[in-house]
Amino acid sequence: MNFTAQDVKTLRERTGAGMMDCKNALVENDGDMEKAIDYLREKGIAKAAKKAGRIAAEGIVDSYIHMGGRVGVLLEVNCETDFVAKGDMFKALVHDVALHIAAANPQYVTKEEVPADVLEKEKAILRAQALEEGKPEKIIDRMVEGRINTFYEENCLLCQKFVKDTSKTIEQVVIEATAQIGEKISIRRFVRYEMGEGLQKKEENLADEVQAQVDAMRK
Repeated sequence: MNFTAQDVKTLRERTGAGMMDCKNALVENDGDMEKAIDYLREKGIAKAAKKAGRIAAEGIVDSYIHMGGRVGVLLEVNCETDFVAKGDMFKALVHDVALHIAAANPQYVTKEEVPADVLEKEKAILRAQALEEGKPEKIIDRMVEGRINTFYEENCLLCQKFVKDTSKTIEQVVIEATAQIGEKISIRRFVRYEMGEGLQKKEENLADEVQAQVDAMRK
């Protein structure tokens, strides 16, 4: 690695991009700061980051209903202007995210939304698992933090891999769309309904069924 943590911090300060985006940019460019800046600009990440402080008060509420009406999603995504909200690119983005929610079943939009009691309970379970596995006490805390990141990736929408392109997270999809559209885009909230949820019935994995439909759409 031909760069330091200070280089990552400097790149972040110069571009406004996230820490991981800055680290990846330096990795891709062998630690060259100027090339990393150009890389972020080309990807639209630096441009998108500068829009993060803006207010996104327009947008749309979209719905996605899985074939047969077995899974339904209502999703609100915000942008800055009504003009963008009516555009095909923005509508396509929102619909893709709604489809993703149907397939991946996230519980929260961001990791910051995970309630403290839920997080502490998860950490306690992970700690107990590590102890049961016989892991040394001195490394358990690091293991728990690593596994909590996996929890976020499984349960938080922005941290999940996009079902239509698993090389990107939903957060990266939104960042790229922000750069292309030229306005701040923010996923505000969603509700996912599953037919018969909470009722006793034969177990069926509807998320897998939705995923199968997504896979079929790729072909």
